[in-house]
This record gives sequence, structure tokens and C-alpha cells, in this order.
Amino acid sequence: MKKSRHSIEDKAAQLLETLSIQSIPVPIDKIAKALGASVHYTPLDEELSGMIYIKDDVPIIGVNSLHHLNRQRFTVAHEIAHLQLHREHITQAVHVDKRFADAMLRRDGRSATGTQGLEIEANQFAAALLVPRHQLEQLLEGVDLDLEDEEALEGVARRFKVSKATLQYRIRNLGNELFPTRRRTTRTAVSTNT
Repeated sequence: MKKSRHSIEDKAAQLLETLSIQSIPVPIDKIAKALGASVHYTPLDEELSGMIYIKDDVPIIGVNSLHHLNRQRFTVAHEIAHLQLHREHITQAVHVDKRFADAMLRRDGRSATGTQGLEIEANQFAAALLVPRHQLEQLLEGVDLDLEDEEALEGVARRFKVSKATLQYRIRNLGNELFPTRRRTTRTAVSTNT
């Protein structure tokens, strides 16, 4: 059954609240450990971002150690999403994710079908987990952010330890909920101090 963006958002926020995580960057490995998952970083084929399976009731997350740190963090968050949202699917077989981060922003015929729906949900959860709405709102309070300003976006993304694409995806998903009375195309400097 397809989950709504709001229910996915709520599940990610609830997980952060349950674990008393309020700061950024979100300690994604700590979350995996708190959920009883074992995370293993190992070199994999370039096209393989990660995988998750359950062995002896222990979730095992495999992450491609050859990928950029931001991508590794997204991979762990994405696999946590499968654990939280799709556990019934991963208990039956190893769930392998190939290049999901690159496909995250695409909307095509494949994205609306079967496992692609699960991948979209996992991407939404991962983005919500790594870029929590409340922390993003606080960071951008009083700031009009231009989504085309590469430097400003990179600065904000660094604060969350995510890729610029993940940050853009998150901001676009929140849309008017994040900026209810402001236009998102006004240029304003964003502090990138950590």
C-alpha cells in the first residue's frame, strides 16, 4: 500500500523524536544502531549503493564504501527507511539498491510502478530523516533561499552532510509548507558556518 508523503514525513520525525535527535548533521549510524541494525561499509560495484537484509532477526545494512560520504549517509538512511516502512519486503530476500540517489529526482513511468514506489518512499523518508523539517526551518528562518544559487545550496547541504540534490529534493517536497508566504527565488546569503 502506497504511503502518503505526510505519513512518511511523520514516521521520520517520530523516529528522530524517539531517539532524542535534535541536532544536525543527523547521526545516521547511531540511528541504525539504535534500531538494532548492523552497518557494514565495503567496496561494491559502482552502480550498487547499498542493500539490506535480515539475518537471525538482525537487520544488516551494506553500504558502498567507494561512494562519497554524503551518498553513504543517504544510503544508510534509505535502508533504514526500508526497515521502517517495508520490513515485510526485506524479510523475504536481500533488498539491493542500485543508484537510487541518482534516480531520486526523476519522475518516469518506472518510478510509479511496484518496487519503484517503494524506492520513492524510501527516498522521501531518507531525505526527511537527514534533513529534518524543524532544523531546516530554523536554519532558513528569515532567509529567502534561491534554489538556483549553487553556492548557498552547497552551504546548507554541508550543514546537513547531504548532497545538494538531496537538499533540493527536500526543499521542493516541502514546498509551500516550508515557505508559505515567501517566494523561493529571492537571492539571500545563507550562513554556512558550522
